[in-house]
Amino acid sequence: MEVIYTGVHQTPEQVVETALQEDADAIGVSLLSGAHNYVFPRIAELMKEKGMDDVLLFGGGIIPEEDAERLKEHGVERVFQPGASLEEIVTYLRDAVAQKRGG
Repeated sequence: MEVIYTGVHQTPEQVVETALQEDADAIGVSLLSGAHNYVFPRIAELMKEKGMDDVLLFGGGIIPEEDAERLKEHGVERVFQPGASLEEIVTYLRDAVAQKRGG
């Protein structure tokens, strides 16, 4: 896997534009700010506008379980809670990206 780190304080527009330019298979966002109810739906909206239906959107951070469930309605396919292992995340990504690609 290749990871493109965009840094902190990126707008949803910047994140989606980077993913589009880099032909990313997935967008992963980690949020600790409490802005998840704005950031994730906005990223999902921009992805839809740009025809990025084959790109996986996932994330993690300090996100209450009820919010995580609501984010799934906006196109966030998985939210990892604090304490999720790297192995769990990588396994999920390998499987989910393959499914998204139709494989």
